[in-house]
Amino acid sequence: MTAGRAVSKTLCLLFSPGFSGGQWSVGEDSQKRPRKPGSRGAGRRRRLVSLTRSRTLPAWPRLGDQVTQRKRKMKGIKKSLTEEYLYLDFSHQIEGCIFPLHTSVTLFLLSYCDCKIFKVGLVLTEESTDISLKNAVPQDVEIQIISRQELPAIVQNCCLPAVVEKPDNFCRAGLAVVLRHIIQKSYEADSSKKEILELLGFKKTCLKACAEVSQWTRLCELTIPLAIENFLKESSDQHPTIPAEILQLERKLGEPVRVHNDDKLRRQKLKQQKAAGGGPALRQVHRQETSEELDSSSKSLELQVAFSKFTVYEEPATTNREPSHIRKAKVSDLPPLEHVFAEGLYFTLADIVLLPCIHHFLAIICKKLSEKLIEFPLLAAWYQRIQEVPRVKAAASQCGIQFLHLPELLTTSNEQDANLSEVPGVEEQNDASFLGGPRPTMTKLMEKGIEVMFSPHPCPTWTLDWSNLPAAVSPKEGKMSSDRALRKQQQLNNLVYVVTSQAKPGDRIVDFCSGGGHVGIVLAHMLPLCQVTLIENKELSLIRAKKRSDELGLSNIWFIQANMEYFTGMFNIGVALHACGAATDMVIEHCIKTRAAFVTCPCCYGFIQNTSKFNFPKSEQFKKTLSYKEHMILCRFADQTAVQLPAQRRLIGKQCMCLVDLDRARAAEERGYSVQVISMEPESCSPKNNMIVGVPI
Repeated sequence: MTAGRAVSKTLCLLFSPGFSGGQWSVGEDSQKRPRKPGSRGAGRRRRLVSLTRSRTLPAWPRLGDQVTQRKRKMKGIKKSLTEEYLYLDFSHQIEGCIFPLHTSVTLFLLSYCDCKIFKVGLVLTEESTDISLKNAVPQDVEIQIISRQELPAIVQNCCLPAVVEKPDNFCRAGLAVVLRHIIQKSYEADSSKKEILELLGFKKTCLKACAEVSQWTRLCELTIPLAIENFLKESSDQHPTIPAEILQLERKLGEPVRVHNDDKLRRQKLKQQKAAGGGPALRQVHRQETSEELDSSSKSLELQVAFSKFTVYEEPATTNREPSHIRKAKVSDLPPLEHVFAEGLYFTLADIVLLPCIHHFLAIICKKLSEKLIEFPLLAAWYQRIQEVPRVKAAASQCGIQFLHLPELLTTSNEQDANLSEVPGVEEQNDASFLGGPRPTMTKLMEKGIEVMFSPHPCPTWTLDWSNLPAAVSPKEGKMSSDRALRKQQQLNNLVYVVTSQAKPGDRIVDFCSGGGHVGIVLAHMLPLCQVTLIENKELSLIRAKKRSDELGLSNIWFIQANMEYFTGMFNIGVALHACGAATDMVIEHCIKTRAAFVTCPCCYGFIQNTSKFNFPKSEQFKKTLSYKEHMILCRFADQTAVQLPAQRRLIGKQCMCLVDLDRARAAEERGYSVQVISMEPESCSPKNNMIVGVPI
C-alpha cells in the first residue's frame, strides 16, 4: 500500500461524513478501494464496521475476554496500570452550565476526547445549593458527588481540578496540568486518536508554561474563566460590565499569527492574493457537516491550512515550486497570517478551554446586551468557526451547550481599533539596552549604606556521608556527569544542613520547583518523621523522582505536579534549589503567607522582571534608591558568574547577585522575618551559589 493511500484511509476512518453525535462509520473514500474478500484488510474493515453499530465506543475490556483483547491490540489500546480519580469543584448549575467554569471546561474535554478512564468526583463547595446535574454531564462518565472531607489527603492540599493516582501520593492539580493529562491518557488509551494529541499544539507546548510567567496561559486558565463567572453573576440582577479580559481576547484574535512554517505559508498567501479572482476555489471536502458559510468564507489560505487537519481533499496538494516573484518577495512585503483559532491556525487545547466560557458570555450578550455584539466580530467569527470542528457540536451537546445562531458581523478595521483602544494593555517594559554597567548602580546603593555583605556560613565543612547512603538518594543516579553530580552533592550539603537543623518531628517540608527530586528525596530519607512534598510543573521530572522514591521505599513523601500557586496546604519549611528567575520570589512569598521558614538558592537572575504579582525592587529600602531599570541592571549582571568568564567579571557578578538577594531579604524582613544571605561552600559548587535563609520571628 502506498503512503498516500494509507494516509487517506486513516483520515477517512477518523473524520468520515457519517460521524455525528458519537457515531462512527466507514467513509466514502474507503468504499472506492474494495479489498478482496480473503485479504487481511477486508477482515479488519469488517471489524471496524462492526464497531459503528453502537452509539459509543465499547466499554473497557474485562480480563479474559479474548475477542475484545484482540481488538484492543489491533487498535493500539493500552490498559492503564494505575487507577486514577478526577476531582472537580461543584458549586451550582445555571442553564446547563456547571460552576465553577473550570469544571465545565474539564467535562467538555472529557466529552470531546470520549474519555472514560477516570472516575470523576464532584466536590461540593461551601456555595453548593443544588446538587442536581441536568444535561451538563457527558454520558457514560462515572460521577460521584462527595464532600471536601472525603478527598484524599494529598488532594485536600491542592486547588481543584486535580487528578490523583493510587496509592494517593502522586497528584496533578490546576486546570492546564489536568487537561493536558487527560489528553495524554486519552491518547495512551487509544493511539489511533492522533487528533486528540494534536490538541497540545506544536511541540506539545499548548498551555504548558505556568500562569505565573505566561500571559497567555494566565488569560486562558485563570482570568477569563473568573471574569466570565463574575460577569454571569452580575447579569442576574443588574446591567453587567464587559470584562476587560474579553476585550483583551478580541485584540489577541486580531494580532498576526506566528507559526513554525510562517514564511512558507505567507508566501503561499501572497501567491493566492495575486492570483486572478482571489485564487483557485477550494477543492470539495469530504464532510457533510461543512456549512455553506464555511464553503463561502474558506477561500483564505488560513482556513485551508486549519481545516486540512480535519478533512480529506479529493486531489493531493500541489508541490510545484513557487513563481520567482513570490520566492524573491521581501519578508516585509508578505501578508500576515490571520487567526483561525485561539492560538493561530490550529485547533488546540486553548480553544477547548475558551469555548464554554465564551459561549456563556455570548449567551448573556445576545439576551441582554445585543447592541454590544458588534464589538466582538473576531470572537463571534471564532465561535462560529469552532462549531465546524469534528465532534465539537456532539461534545458540547452532551455538556448542555446549545450553540447560538449569531448574526453576521461586518466591522471595519477602524471600528475594531476604536473598540480595542479601550483595552488596558500590558505594562510596557523598560528599554532592554542597558548602558554604563552595574558600577554606577552599586555606587548609588553604597551612598545609601547598602553594601555587599554575606552572613557567615553556619557549618562550611559539614557534608552528608554519601558513601553510606542508598544509591537512589544520590544525584549520581540521575543522568548527569560525575563532575556535575559531585557539584550537586555539594549544593545539597548546604541546603540539607540548614533544613535539618531547623526541622522538628512532624514538620511538613515542601520542595518547590523540585525537578528530579534531588533535594526532596534526600530530606525524606534523612527526616523520616517529617512529611516531604515535591512540587514541580514538569511531569517527566516528577515521574523520575517518584521512581527513585519507590526504589527507596519512602512512605513520607508526596508528589504534586502543579504550579506552586495551586498548592494550598500548610507547611513549616519551604526549600527551593535553583528556582529560576522570579520563581524564587514566588517561593518566598508562598512561605511568608504560610509563616513558614524558607531556604532558597536563586538562579537565572537575568530572567527577573515585573510580573502580575511582583514589582522590583521589592523592599522599601531599595525602592527609595533604585528605579526598576537600575534594578534590572543588577539582575542582568548577576548572571555573569560562569567559570569561563574573567575573574574580575565573575566578582562583579557575585556582588550583583548579593545585592539582588539583599533586596529579597530586606523585603522579607519588612514582613516579620529574620533573613540571612549566605554563600554556599565551596563556592565552586555552582556559579549560582547564594542561599537566602529566612525564619519567621
